[in-house]
Amino acid sequence: MPRGEVPVGRVMAQIAMVMNLDKCIGCHTCSVTCKQTWTNRTGVEYAWFNNVETKPGVGYPRRYEDQEQWKGGWMLDRRGRLVLRSGGRVRRLLSLFSNPDLPTIEDYYEPVTYDYDNLIGAPAGKDVPVARPRSVLTGKPTDITWGANWEDGLGGAGEHAGADPNLVGEWARKVRFEFEQTFLFHLPRLCEHCLNPACVSACPSGAMYKRVEDGIVLVDQDKCRGWRMCVTACPYKKVYVNHATGKAEKCTFCFPRVEAGQPTVCSETCVGRLRYLGLLLYDADRVGEAAATPDEKDLLDAQRGVFLDPRDPGVIAAARASGIPGDWLDAARRSPVYDLVSRYKVALPLHPEYRTLPMVWYVPPLSPVLDAVDSAGGNQDDPDHVFAAVTRLRIPLEYLAELFAAGDTDVVAGVLMKLTALRSYMRERTLGEEGDETVLEAVGLTAREAQDMHRLLAVAKYEDRYVVPAAHKEDAAALTAMENRCPVEPSGDPADSDGRRVLLGIPTLRRRTPSGDRP
Repeated sequence: MPRGEVPVGRVMAQIAMVMNLDKCIGCHTCSVTCKQTWTNRTGVEYAWFNNVETKPGVGYPRRYEDQEQWKGGWMLDRRGRLVLRSGGRVRRLLSLFSNPDLPTIEDYYEPVTYDYDNLIGAPAGKDVPVARPRSVLTGKPTDITWGANWEDGLGGAGEHAGADPNLVGEWARKVRFEFEQTFLFHLPRLCEHCLNPACVSACPSGAMYKRVEDGIVLVDQDKCRGWRMCVTACPYKKVYVNHATGKAEKCTFCFPRVEAGQPTVCSETCVGRLRYLGLLLYDADRVGEAAATPDEKDLLDAQRGVFLDPRDPGVIAAARASGIPGDWLDAARRSPVYDLVSRYKVALPLHPEYRTLPMVWYVPPLSPVLDAVDSAGGNQDDPDHVFAAVTRLRIPLEYLAELFAAGDTDVVAGVLMKLTALRSYMRERTLGEEGDETVLEAVGLTAREAQDMHRLLAVAKYEDRYVVPAAHKEDAAALTAMENRCPVEPSGDPADSDGRRVLLGIPTLRRRTPSGDRP
């Protein structure tokens, strides 16, 4: 169909993030600054809205990726319908007061404080005073046996990493945690602010909601009753319960900063400059169909098919008809997230098989590919030798595929080959040579695209990494009056729709109740 004539449905905007894992050094600066900003209060000592995990490893909370145990995300029933893995309304109501599918505090870690008074007030003596750990929950002495970054740098890998849920299948036998053969990479994680959030649909009180204007998923603290169904339904386990208030809390995507046109705190303080923020336009009418794609390996293409080209005249017209401001459309056209996800297709979602359509994407890490060429006796200048080495990298393709492509190694290999070709071409250009464009042609890139992608991935300026349009607060009253619903509509039961509404959050986070009255 000619450009500008592609039919689109209801156009909505979503603020999204991409992280280049090749740049993450595991410094945890993002986690610390997020902690100081959002979870430095009583009741959320154990909660990390942003944490950096070492992979392979069991993660935080332990084995959160094992949905057979935790029942997170969505699945297809026998008739191919999209349903919550945690069960329907009846099952959730029956387990309302005793939910068996919740991580325990041991799966997170028991928050502690220390007997500092013993250090300060200890009398002079021959023994050195110590500050023993005490549980914040019970006040009793405790031992520190786990933490949010307990596996940092493969610490304790010999004991724990073998339980990583992604180490499945025959290929996992070749993963050996020996000094000469081991591998690791860092994986920063936060709430995915999904297009099809399971936490929103599972919430019995309708406290979880997805904002109309930018897609950020938030919790209405006034409505939350602490049923914890959102914790179970979130497959990434990024919803926490404040043990002091009994309310659910989660990553807010730093919405006060985003509304002011500023990047999130984790992005602003990232030492490696690996995070990109930008706006994506998507067709809300396609979300349900994409999430219900039968074959898990087709979910990536289905989700990319939901995103709209911000330069397409038909998309621009439909977006304006949906009330998206002109400066937001300009931000969508300059979005680094759109370029990495849909234009260059080097960014991948975390566990697309959960069917939540996550909106935090990752550029997978590329191991030292030239070392792999040399070890195999190949020629670094031969594209065939370089591409063949991708399948022999220290980080197994199968492992990356389990994380980012529902087990499809061809998808991950394609991304790594594109990154390898880019690296090879730009290396020659840096050394003053012309650069072999046949390497780029083999992965579907032009010389101009390669230079643009290199500039974005390697040396992008602040304003190119973070393209965040400010909120239009003058439109808040009009937007609040809209009766929009979640892209995945309920099955027809009006009583089941309260927790699935897409509701406005700016500037006061006040919303419409199902009856239309102001809360």
